[in-house]
Amino acid sequence: MPDKILDPTPGQTIGPFFAFGLDYAKKHEVAFPHSPGAIVLGGTVTDGAGAAIPDAIVEIFGATPEGTVPTDRGARRRDDHSFTGFGRAATTDDGHYEFWTLNPGAIDGKAPFFAAVVFARGLPNKLHTRIYLPEDPERLAADPLLSSLTPEERDSLIATRTPDGGLHFDIRLQGEKETVFLAY
Repeated sequence: MPDKILDPTPGQTIGPFFAFGLDYAKKHEVAFPHSPGAIVLGGTVTDGAGAAIPDAIVEIFGATPEGTVPTDRGARRRDDHSFTGFGRAATTDDGHYEFWTLNPGAIDGKAPFFAAVVFARGLPNKLHTRIYLPEDPERLAADPLLSSLTPEERDSLIATRTPDGGLHFDIRLQGEKETVFLAY
């Protein structure tokens, strides 16, 4: 018998780890709602059959609008003025998630995007993806990741702009129009 049995990590099981430390006030408010420049980024998480996933968690991290990596602290405590770039949203019963955030700027002149992570039942580990802004076709075409994909795969990583200036991005875990996920 080993001297010590290691407990499973969150990446190995959803179980009680899924709730521990994940829920806190304003976790989806990366930017204070209705503040200058604040937008809503939202969409639906669906499974391979196209059914909404009602108990997924989506996390995002984005640059500041000026294209710098945020250094403000407070990802787990919102003070209504610091921009940390990080947010977490649980899906609703119809699989919808939503963040209040800011449009990320281009870092080093590259196409701006949000890094995104998806946790859901049935996944043995989290899934990593990107959510690119739809503007600036030249930067999108020059992006190394996007240019390595087929047009259909590429489209799965680019959000659409809503009439009110927000962003819409659906996450499909598998099947037709599956979102491209990244290996780390």
